[in-house]
Amino acid sequence: MTYSIVARDPDTGELGVAVQSHWFSVGSIVTWARPGVGAVATQANAEVSYGPRALELLAAGVPAPDALARLVAEDPGGHSRQVAVVDAAGRVGVHTGPTCIAYAGHVAGQGVSCQANIMVSERVWPAMLEAFTAAPGSLTDRLLGALDAAEHEGGDIRGRQSAAILVVPAGVE
Repeated sequence: MTYSIVARDPDTGELGVAVQSHWFSVGSIVTWARPGVGAVATQANAEVSYGPRALELLAAGVPAPDALARLVAEDPGGHSRQVAVVDAAGRVGVHTGPTCIAYAGHVAGQGVSCQANIMVSERVWPAMLEAFTAAPGSLTDRLLGALDAAEHEGGDIRGRQSAAILVVPAGVE
């Protein structure tokens, strides 16, 4: 019921997460980021604790793929979750559980992951990555471009109701 993107801007080091969904107030559930640490999107039967717990692990020096693997392994509901994490070094961890509702999937690139579930088609998340990597401009502009691309491909099968973008600086100032 949601599509999202987590990314690190290689030029500025900014970290961001963007999401759009039929779910009301989706940003308060899905988007998590901490300057100089990482960004997290947790969706599909979202377990909100993935956000702060992943950021704690990243802050302790655990790479994004390992942090996410640990969280999923400890979660009895991990099979129904979709989560993506990017750390301050640009490492990406992403998980789409096998019981996420179709169309569901993800695609990752250098410092970026796009993921979606309950979509109109399997074209949504690849279109997001293509738009993000091709777009010029700030991290915020590129995140918005990815959301627009998902919507262009049909987006959430149930329609749209809310969206959010969260971008944090490379480090604490």
